Amino acid sequence: MRAQVSVILPVHNAEPWLDECLRSVLQQDFEGAMELSVFNDASKDKSMAIIEKWKVKLEGSGILVVIGGHDSPSPRGVGYSKNKAIAQSSGSYLCFLDSDDVMMPQRVRLQLEAAVGHPTSIIGCQVRREPPNSTERYTRWINQLAPEQLLTQVFTSNGPTVVMPTWFCSRAWFSHVGPFDEGGQGVPEDLLLFYNHLRAGGGVRRVDQRLLLYRYHPGAATHSVLETTIWTHRVRFLEERALPHWATFTIWNAGKQGRRLYRSLTAGSRHKVVAFCDVDENKIKKGFYCYEDSQERPKPRVPILHFRAARPPFVICVKLDLTGGAFEDNLRSLHLQEGRDFLHFS
Repeated sequence: MRAQVSVILPVHNAEPWLDECLRSVLQQDFEGAMELSVFNDASKDKSMAIIEKWKVKLEGSGILVVIGGHDSPSPRGVGYSKNKAIAQSSGSYLCFLDSDDVMMPQRVRLQLEAAVGHPTSIIGCQVRREPPNSTERYTRWINQLAPEQLLTQVFTSNGPTVVMPTWFCSRAWFSHVGPFDEGGQGVPEDLLLFYNHLRAGGGVRRVDQRLLLYRYHPGAATHSVLETTIWTHRVRFLEERALPHWATFTIWNAGKQGRRLYRSLTAGSRHKVVAFCDVDENKIKKGFYCYEDSQERPKPRVPILHFRAARPPFVICVKLDLTGGAFEDNLRSLHLQEGRDFLHFS
């Protein structure tokens, strides 16, 4: 029988976590046809022995297990492994899972319900972080974004507004948007596919239950991606998707991050920046920011204003949840609409 849902599981040296991960597949309360598609990316530990052991248990419970992989000297990366796992699977829906994470029993059932109703959306869920206090602000952001912010906060440094190990979508939609970039280590393949998904007009939805234990540890693949790589992709996406709709805009933050954004923009986008704004009187007293490295003559001098004297729209380069609520109070006092009057780039 063709599976209704394929759980997509790339594996590379996942021995410490695989038992718990695969047990969570077995414990799903979904009653339809489900398969597990595993692709082993040149693991050198006991991952394959664990997978073979669980294949017997899973197939004994009616869950088909498809195993692929290679034993080359070096791994080919997460994007390659996900693409291979998808290609060898058969389900009408894809449920993505990382080998160091754990699904709650109701995950497949609840996300499938949401995906059936929204066939061109990526469906995410809330998460429980392990260790519990490892990334408090990030976890809060993942779990507390309002439904509309799943589309307005796509430019932030946090990455996709629903995190990759929680993704669930139809195969047909993935085939329309994908595949993952196979550049290997250092490539943010999930972010790039997320951007392509948005370019294609896809939606983003979240099941508001904690359906995944999302593990944080030094060996996670996400740590191999340089911050400068992410920054470059984010700036280009901002310029492609948001800035063309604005004739001018203000950068909220006259400090390091705001100036970095200004310098990272193309010349055409920089010319749209009418001001920086801030609350720091020392920065405001300077009167302007001069872009010394510019090849233009005269060199650009951008006014620095108090935020109440500045005019929207704003690109906000202030990190949320770090000022004891002061920044958020200032923003709310202006009665602006997120997405139309301001975007977060923090």
